[in-house]
Amino acid sequence: MHSSVAMMQPYLFPYLGYFQLINAVDVFVLGDDLQFIKSGWVNRNTVLFNQQARLISFPVKRDSFELAINQRTLSTTFSDEADRLVNLIRVSYAKAPCFDLAMPVVEALIRHPERNLALYIEHSIRQLCTYLRIDTPIFRASALKLGVPLDKQDRVIQIARRFAASTYVNPIGGLALYDHEYFASRGVALKFFRMHALDYPQFQAPFVANLSIIDVLMFNTVDDIQALLPRYSLHGAGPLQDKPLAARMGDGAFM
Repeated sequence: MHSSVAMMQPYLFPYLGYFQLINAVDVFVLGDDLQFIKSGWVNRNTVLFNQQARLISFPVKRDSFELAINQRTLSTTFSDEADRLVNLIRVSYAKAPCFDLAMPVVEALIRHPERNLALYIEHSIRQLCTYLRIDTPIFRASALKLGVPLDKQDRVIQIARRFAASTYVNPIGGLALYDHEYFASRGVALKFFRMHALDYPQFQAPFVANLSIIDVLMFNTVDDIQALLPRYSLHGAGPLQDKPLAARMGDGAFM
């Protein structure tokens, strides 16, 4: 039995809040069977370049817009694109205090040979969780064989029931999409996750917020990031039974 579960689309090198959410729940589900949205954030993110946010993109092979994330593949020229991405990140962060620790991790993830987009992202997220000492079990939505629910809310309720979870946690951006009473009537409490405003030393002021986890890794040790993971709040009726602080701070074995 698990007390809390969350689900998100798999994103490449997402911002710190994504990892806070994984760390905040007992089970995390990757929505690999959700539709891939062109110009969305599944295969794109931002890094710090000349003190400004710069978009980086992992090119995906052209295909039907109706395909799910786990039906899409990286472009046939991705090996060359990976070289460009690695070089851009090297130039951007060569003088960052944790560059020597973080760059080998980031480069290995970018150069991973998997070309299925969902599996490529899943590998990255799992490895980053291991590096950050986040031990939350991670599952693929496609492996749960949920079928097609009548309502998008039913999908996440099905996921909560699959893991016997009493609480479903969703990012605060989905506040208008879900109904507390609908969830409660089906025995699931609904909570909304909000990352606190935070900063850390970058090269110089002003601080550029909400960049890729790559930026966080380049300026913070794992212990520093562990201290940032609990900096969030949960909104909704009734308290969520959080993980023990010891587990949050990395005392458990390992996303």
